[in-house]
Amino acid sequence: MNTKLLFPNTLQRRKFLLHSLKASAGLAVLSPDFSFGKASVGSKKAWTVQQIMDLVMKEGNLSPINDTVDTLKSGSAGQTVTGIVTTMFATVDVINEAAKRNANFIIAHEPTFYNHRDNPDWVKNNEVVKKKQELLKKHKIAVWRFHDYCHSLRPDAVSYGVAKKANWTSYYKTGSRILTIPSIGLGDLVKHLKTSLGIKQLRVIGELDQKCVKIALMPGASGGVSHVTAVEAEKPDVLIVGEVSEWETAEYIRDSRLLGGKTALIILGHSVSEEPGMEYFAEWLQPKLADLKVTHIASGDPFTWL
Repeated sequence: MNTKLLFPNTLQRRKFLLHSLKASAGLAVLSPDFSFGKASVGSKKAWTVQQIMDLVMKEGNLSPINDTVDTLKSGSAGQTVTGIVTTMFATVDVINEAAKRNANFIIAHEPTFYNHRDNPDWVKNNEVVKKKQELLKKHKIAVWRFHDYCHSLRPDAVSYGVAKKANWTSYYKTGSRILTIPSIGLGDLVKHLKTSLGIKQLRVIGELDQKCVKIALMPGASGGVSHVTAVEAEKPDVLIVGEVSEWETAEYIRDSRLLGGKTALIILGHSVSEEPGMEYFAEWLQPKLADLKVTHIASGDPFTWL
């Protein structure tokens, strides 16, 4: 606009320009977007992968663990997060579903590349690993393994998550693997676990009519030494585990019972036994990240039971 043509008088031009500047300043105060093109009122906070990992450490009162397996398996710490998915295993199905939901950060409890440390060269020239890496890169998805720190939360997110899903929180004690529940037959206990945890098939050693009150709850794969140690020390009515080395725990329980022992064994399956823990972790994390959607996607049982 040529103010000289509209306002021939110099004083008039000065008054107009001063009025325009004041109006613009007022508009900027009323609408911060006007000058900068960025939403600052009602806008969502942008989070990076690193900031979320730091938040989990802080809110969980977690101390750094030396030589932990809880590292990034794909993506970068500096990338901006569009959504979060928690799961047991970052399977191909989980990755594709996360991408559909515009979630580019997967927090998985177990390895992504089929070995404890996620070493991609565990088996040289592994075509499945290469294809999975390409899929993650295609969708720009970061994967953080959350195993050691997950079990370091108080309560342990996995065992508490299982107890919560089984409606046993009133019997759960932080730091203890033992739960004392109202007396129930082993067969009815199996039915309860199948229904509450959504498991199709369980494996059992024991008499289905024996009464169970004292339970040793050990989801996941803590190993034969841990299983046997728990039974020897606690003498539970039933040991509930995720998975076993059949030549260790299973054979120990079988011989124990033949020699007069009373402990039964229920094997849930590794993935489905710890999945409730990552579901609980999503519930724990969501209130701390109001600006992001946190969703749990179950990786599920990899087996088909015939």
